Amino acid sequence: MAELVREELSALGAIFCGPGEWEVLSCSETDGTVFRILTRAEGFMDADIPLRLVFHLPVNYPSCLPGIVVNSEHLTRAECEIVKEKLLEQAETLLSEPMVHELVLWIQQNLRHILKRPEAGGGSEKCTSAASTTVDDGLWMTLLHLDHMRAKTKYVKSVEKWASDLRLTGRLMFMGKVILILLQGDRNNIKEYLILQKTCKVDVDSSGKKCKEKMISVLFETKVQTEHKRFLAFEVKEYSSLDELQKEFETAGLKKLFSEFVLRLVK
Repeated sequence: MAELVREELSALGAIFCGPGEWEVLSCSETDGTVFRILTRAEGFMDADIPLRLVFHLPVNYPSCLPGIVVNSEHLTRAECEIVKEKLLEQAETLLSEPMVHELVLWIQQNLRHILKRPEAGGGSEKCTSAASTTVDDGLWMTLLHLDHMRAKTKYVKSVEKWASDLRLTGRLMFMGKVILILLQGDRNNIKEYLILQKTCKVDVDSSGKKCKEKMISVLFETKVQTEHKRFLAFEVKEYSSLDELQKEFETAGLKKLFSEFVLRLVK
């Protein structure tokens, strides 16, 4: 990690020192650093809006733009995307120098102006991931396949923590050598989950050395449909047979998904 970035992270940790305001999610010499900042900004009609900002600093940052994900239960999905775009536009003016704190200050000062613009007014889907028993157009579902888990206990705890932190529901499923993760929640939160899954040293290699997950594949992604079951929690489940696993999918209204993507993993 470059000294400039190390100093910036240290400063950010000191600035955002309140409960839950700052968390480093992953740090790697090859993939950079991912961290989350919780802050608040004045929105439309002087409302105080909480913002969850996830930054990914690539290894060649600040010579390149950071990756940014914006979430807020008080903003629509369209508004979250507009805020992200405006942050990236502002970041382009700050290239070659540490910029995260400047970006946070900028959004705190300018959020209300951004939200007043017509381009930020489309759509009514909130950037939230709370599952419910009614149809929610903002709810997405993703099915992931893992090739293996060597450090199973540690790996499972990490998956459970990420799902809880990102308010994702679903299943971590084991059936023989088949390992599947079914996630439901806000699409941005699922994307954030995938960043964590791919950048954190969550498993060990054949020599017992900590390693990142390089053999994960996204089998399927879709908006949750009317016929799909809404999972109210994230659970880890073991299945003794293919029939038992199939029943889980069928009960969730995912019979077609099972036939198209899961069956081929066991043939």
